[in-house]
Amino acid sequence: MTADHTGARTTHEPLAVRVLGGPTALFEYGGLRFLTDPTFDPPGDYPRPGGPTLTKTAPSAATPAELGRVDVVLLSHDEHADNLDHAGRALLADVPLTLTTPSGGQRLGSGAKGLADWEAVELERPGGGTVVVTGVPAVHGPGAREDVVPFTGEVVGFVLTGEGLPTVYVSGDNASLDAVRRIAERFGPVDTAVLFAGAPRFPVLFDGEPLVLDSAGAAEAARILDARHVVAVHCDSWTHFTEDREDVVKAFTAAGLAERLRPS
Repeated sequence: MTADHTGARTTHEPLAVRVLGGPTALFEYGGLRFLTDPTFDPPGDYPRPGGPTLTKTAPSAATPAELGRVDVVLLSHDEHADNLDHAGRALLADVPLTLTTPSGGQRLGSGAKGLADWEAVELERPGGGTVVVTGVPAVHGPGAREDVVPFTGEVVGFVLTGEGLPTVYVSGDNASLDAVRRIAERFGPVDTAVLFAGAPRFPVLFDGEPLVLDSAGAAEAARILDARHVVAVHCDSWTHFTEDREDVVKAFTAAGLAERLRPS
């Protein structure tokens, strides 16, 4: 444990994160229960109007009914079935707050709040105090955000902080290491990084370049953030994910960061 700028003791223990499949993970932080990108539909084909069909290959490790209380959904974006599916949308109605992109907040309506880059919201903790959730940059594909958004949409990441609490980064569907560097400048070192990986690719988009970090990129993101602990998600259960958890382990081992990668 160390003391933060307020003098409060801050724990650096790894955050317990339950990975449920694809981008979906559940964790408790500051007495609040957070769920990332809820996807609970069964395996099958999910056509996307104007875009490629997405094929899910494995069910979630839990159903929405088995999750228990969820206080906040951290939704990187609402426009793709591999980040928010039919069952996930139904779940949002029972969750007090969904934090997402500015445009997603408008689409999802009541109960959703969009966060622009560096915009923060304070959440009341049970028993007193607050958790601060800050929206941070993310780019869903290679290149500059303004070139990517017309094809893959707007995305957002999140940083969670609080007095006496570890710093937690949830990347969302981000492919940009430049964005990671900007986040590290403001919030590094990070205690736990929940990194979306899997190197999803489509030949018709950006010449098949990854739309989210590949495994080597995830390891580099961990290095940039000086992340003490890393949980990899978004690297299973969909055919367009071209790298899996084994590839993540290999990349972190090659980068000399294997001890930072937490089991899910």
